[in-house]
Amino acid sequence: MSSGLDRRQVRRAFARAAPTYAAHALLQAEVGARLLAQLDESDTAATLVLDVGSGPGSSVPALQRRWPQARVVAVDFALPMLRLAAAQVSVGAGFDCVAGDAQALPLAADSVDVIYANLCLQWCDDPGLVLAEFRRVLRPGGTLLFSTFGPDTLHELRSAFGAVDARPHVSGFIDMHDIGDGLLMSGFRDPVMAREDLTVTYAHARDLMRDLHAIGATNAASQRMRALTGKRHLARVIEAYEAFRVDGRLPASYEVVYARALAPDPGHPLRNAGMDIASFSPASLRGSRVRR
Repeated sequence: MSSGLDRRQVRRAFARAAPTYAAHALLQAEVGARLLAQLDESDTAATLVLDVGSGPGSSVPALQRRWPQARVVAVDFALPMLRLAAAQVSVGAGFDCVAGDAQALPLAADSVDVIYANLCLQWCDDPGLVLAEFRRVLRPGGTLLFSTFGPDTLHELRSAFGAVDARPHVSGFIDMHDIGDGLLMSGFRDPVMAREDLTVTYAHARDLMRDLHAIGATNAASQRMRALTGKRHLARVIEAYEAFRVDGRLPASYEVVYARALAPDPGHPLRNAGMDIASFSPASLRGSRVRR
């Protein structure tokens, strides 16, 4: 069942954004650092660390510092992002780039010690399939560490577009409780969830829109308007956004969800075995909690 994302559009947008991503992805870098800080100093040793949805490899140096003896593998489905990662990180010095989709990881089962996935899950058509893949490639007891956005993310922008038309312009995001349920359904153990609200402020709504475009976070809804947004239409959206101005600045809110869990021991069954719970779309996860 589809989440309503046009995956080809997601890939195209991130491929186009590769040259501008790092300069505009300041929030993503901050969330990535906070995600890694969720680990205790005593947490797992590792020989193979997977950075899923790596983009241009911005998190790789931090992963190499955290696990200096490990091989770090950057996985992304946008080849221009991987080319940048290969150019910026010394490939061969404990680092590799692999083109691949989080929903079908090109790695053997039980081969990875740590999966780090910073703000990747929300761009996947079937989050449950991603969790199933994470479980498949992790060794028993391996660590899963990921972040994603919750339903309150960019609510100001969603409201501004909603005041002008009824078509989707901002992605829907999954509730933290549903993510935790998905981890348990997929067989992970000892899940730990955390949530925080971050706000980025702008002088003008156009600045926010430019940042989103520069990192590839464009409208990928399958029901989106395929034509370019007209100047008059966009002007009305910008005018509607002005209702959120505080102290001369426009806020862009992000609900950030952090998750950590361990891969189960061999033979550990899925919860409610026999039911179709290993693969699910956002719409099937307690749909009342998924805000569009």
